[in-house]
Amino acid sequence: MEFFVHKDSIVRRIWGKGDTILFVFAGASAEFALNKAVDWLYYTGKLPADPLGRLFSTVMYARQIVFSDKDSALQTIDKINSIHGALEKGRGYPIPAFAYRDVLYMLIHYSLASYELLERKMTQEEKEDLFDVFKRMGERMQIPDLPKNFEEWKAHHAEHLQNDMENSDFTKDLYKQYRKHLGAFRYWLLWESQKLVVPERVKELLEMRRFSWARPIVFLYKIARFLKLDGILKAMVMPAKYRDEIKSLDKMEAIT
Repeated sequence: MEFFVHKDSIVRRIWGKGDTILFVFAGASAEFALNKAVDWLYYTGKLPADPLGRLFSTVMYARQIVFSDKDSALQTIDKINSIHGALEKGRGYPIPAFAYRDVLYMLIHYSLASYELLERKMTQEEKEDLFDVFKRMGERMQIPDLPKNFEEWKAHHAEHLQNDMENSDFTKDLYKQYRKHLGAFRYWLLWESQKLVVPERVKELLEMRRFSWARPIVFLYKIARFLKLDGILKAMVMPAKYRDEIKSLDKMEAIT
C-alpha cells in the first residue's frame, strides 16, 4: 500500500505525538486570530461558537492526511476543497489565495517549532521532508505560487508574517472566545504556551512579553512523560468536552 507520507518520514513522528499536536494547536490559535482573512472563519458562525472545536478540526484533518494511504489522503484533501468551495459559493466570492497559503505555512512552522521545543533540533533533510509533505497537500488543493523548497519557504513565510496579519476586532473577539471556552487557568496556559512557538512577528502583534511561564512547565512535562504521567497532564489542559480528541492523539502516538 502506498502512503501519502512514507513511514520513515519525520512528519509521522511529529504528528504521531499528542503533546506535539497540542503545541501546533496552541500556535495555530494565535495565527488564526491574526490572519487578515479570519472573517471567512466567522462567516458560518462556527468559529466564534466553538473556536477550539474549529481549530481541532483543522489540525485533525491534517493529521488524517499524514497517516492515510495515498488515495484516502487525496480524498480528504478533495473533501476540504469541496467544503471551501461551498463556502465561496454561499458568500459569493472566493477565499483569497494568500489565506490558503497562510494555513499551509502555519502547519509547517508549528510542526517544526513544536517538535524542536519538545524533542530536538531537526536536520536540514528533515526540514525538507516536512516542507515536501505540506507542499504536496497544497498542490492537491491547487494553491498557487507555492515555494519550491524549504529555504524558499522561509522567505515566503517571513513575507506572510509581515503582510497577511493584523490585530483586528476579529482578533480581540476570538481571544475573548478562547477565554470563555477555556476558563481562566487554561486560557493563561494557552497564552504562555503560544509564546514558546509563535514567531516574533506574532508576539509583536499580540504584545506578548518574551518570558513564558510555560517553559518550566514544559521541563516538568518532559519528566512526567518519562514517568508515563503525561496523559494526565494532557487531559488537564483541555476542557472535558475535548477529552476524546486528546485520547485519540495518544492512541495515534501508540501505533506510530
